Amino acid sequence: MRIERSKAVSDRIAASIRSGELPAGTRLPTHRELARKHGIALATATKAYRELADAGLTVGERGRGTFVRDLSGFAGPDARRIPVTDRVADLSFNQPLAEEQPLALRRALRELASEGDLASLLRQSPPGGHMREQAAVATYLLGRGIDVPPANVVLTNGAQHSLDTALATVARPGAPLALDSLTYPGVKLVAQLRHLDPVPVRCGTDGTDLDALEALCRSRRVSAAYLMPTLHNPLGFVLDTSARERVAELARAYDFCLVEDATYAFLDAAAAPALQAFAPERTFYVGSFSKNLAPGLRIGYLVVPTSHVDAVSRVLRATSWGVDTVASALVTRWLTDGTVHAMESARRADARVRQKAAVHELADLGYRAHPCAYHGWLALPDDARGDLVARTLAERGVLVSTGDAFATSPERANALRLALATPSMEQLIRGLSIVREVVGFA
Repeated sequence: MRIERSKAVSDRIAASIRSGELPAGTRLPTHRELARKHGIALATATKAYRELADAGLTVGERGRGTFVRDLSGFAGPDARRIPVTDRVADLSFNQPLAEEQPLALRRALRELASEGDLASLLRQSPPGGHMREQAAVATYLLGRGIDVPPANVVLTNGAQHSLDTALATVARPGAPLALDSLTYPGVKLVAQLRHLDPVPVRCGTDGTDLDALEALCRSRRVSAAYLMPTLHNPLGFVLDTSARERVAELARAYDFCLVEDATYAFLDAAAAPALQAFAPERTFYVGSFSKNLAPGLRIGYLVVPTSHVDAVSRVLRATSWGVDTVASALVTRWLTDGTVHAMESARRADARVRQKAAVHELADLGYRAHPCAYHGWLALPDDARGDLVARTLAERGVLVSTGDAFATSPERANALRLALATPSMEQLIRGLSIVREVVGFA
């Protein structure tokens, strides 16, 4: 069988990378130089580089060239973990827990065991949860300015499940999905799974470029837009009221649905009303209890426009049917007894303290973050490479997320997203100090 020349060339380069002959950070020949060196067409050289990129061995940077990736595994969307015994600080994920939470869990489990119908916790819940659970979440959402009947709130197995449910409901395979050029990596996985066409829209630390969103809508029939208007992940921006009004206007003018990710919204009590309040008839509002309560409670929720309630129910039946009954009972109890309110208040105070520590340590290195956020964005020097910086930090016990994990466009995202919620304050300060040392010398 004849092997394509591009495959032969890419295999040769791949072998040199894996053997260490071409170390991480090596700049490879231009496409034209590669074509000339191997006596192949320019299109074949381009295909060879694309095969190397698809294999995770190289990265192409517009205006700079093609570079060998670091293969240690500490960069990208599914970074390698450091054993806890060797770890100084995990700044790659936000998994906040307070010291008093295990005791609260123990108390709540005892109460669940001593009252009510325990057998009900062994029965399967209906798709979207029981009415009492939906009502508890609907009442909770009144505090965010979202006023919907309980039937429009469905429980899910976390925000990722909510996101998948919303997109499976409104977007057919091949449909364009508008999303920020830097965004939550989970939406990229859903787009791939559902065979959607993710179309990046420019964004920066000041927000989504709504002119670019409108230009996209004029050129293509967008089915949905995925946005994080309050404490965007990874950039931390918060859209103001006028921006949210314009998003709603665009959604109506060009007839697309909005998927609003509100995972971190509880941290900014002063933010403008949710997008859902401006366009309730076309907004799917995604939330969870992983950041305000505990990451191990895989309970999320989805506020659904009335016209899509039946379709969402069908998707839930196909993907999970029901949620964990014990976890949903715990969350419902904590919603009604004030625990969620108290924990959110504590998280808001904690996030501000941690953010101040990060700003104090990193502000002069270009660190940008919202004062209420549990994360921040650290742009790296032009001559530094995110994957190499991540490896150096991991060797010193600090885990971070690299910018490429959040990128939806070919543009280089030469930065680190620092998550502040997981380590203790002592670990956080030590970890930030190491980040400063490494990036300052990068």
